[in-house]
Amino acid sequence: MSQPDLSTRQLRAFLALAEQRSFTRAAQQVHLSQPAFSALIRTLEESLDARLFDRSTRSVELTAEGRLFEASARQLLGDFGAAVGHLRDHLQLRTGRVSLAALPSLAAGWLPAILAEYKAQWPGVELNLHDSLSDDCLDLLRGGVVEFALASTGANSAGLQTEVLCSDGFHLVCRKDHPLAKRKATDIKLKDLAPYPFVHLARNSSVRQRLDAALHPMQLNTVLEVEHLATVAGMVEAGLGISVVPALTLFHFQRPTLVTRALKLAGLKRRIYVVQRQGESLSVAAQALRQLIVKRLKQSTE
Repeated sequence: MSQPDLSTRQLRAFLALAEQRSFTRAAQQVHLSQPAFSALIRTLEESLDARLFDRSTRSVELTAEGRLFEASARQLLGDFGAAVGHLRDHLQLRTGRVSLAALPSLAAGWLPAILAEYKAQWPGVELNLHDSLSDDCLDLLRGGVVEFALASTGANSAGLQTEVLCSDGFHLVCRKDHPLAKRKATDIKLKDLAPYPFVHLARNSSVRQRLDAALHPMQLNTVLEVEHLATVAGMVEAGLGISVVPALTLFHFQRPTLVTRALKLAGLKRRIYVVQRQGESLSVAAQALRQLIVKRLKQSTE
């Protein structure tokens, strides 16, 4: 036996009649003409194959089956109303959840202010941030852990949709008493870096990969390889070497003992992408965050 196809209009009409015990008053309550109201009740009883009301010239009373169905009808309408209300809250960003992945340099740099702005505007939306290296960001995206990612690779990644967010230049970082600190940025060539001890990021970082590609086949005098930019800053400040880092990471190097020089060198650029799964729409909450990130970063680079 197939399940009856009931409508919320039928359920509301049934409950109105159960409360009012009068076709006239119940029809007025749900804003229907009496013939239209009577038709709703009749089709409901036919769909359920059950008589729900005993009618007489003086009164309308629920049958035993009607009393049994009344509690279920109230629950059905309540569940439907809650589902619609939850969806409306989600669409209007009163509730929701956004998970994103971002490069550590972005997650610690300009992203916190954007997330604070988003949270102030939509406090009911839960935010989840994974600060990971670029390849890990894409793995989290492919695995469905996050809805979108801010990564420096992935322009040709199968199954992923990418959009260039910005281009990031590179800067030399050294101590103020270093010989390169006295030179103009336009005078510094990549070969000028070779004689000096160099503090590198790990080979799996997007910064290292971009730098190695630009330097090839030249080799630097590597003295240390570290995982984090804050560690690079500490090592350079201690005089262990120089380094080259993207512009978006320079907040790590704002120290009295250090100087930075923008390197205007061909091929030494890092692109940042907004990446999401191909053919999948973002949730309303995630789309709003994505739009805010794009808007604020474009404003900061104009």
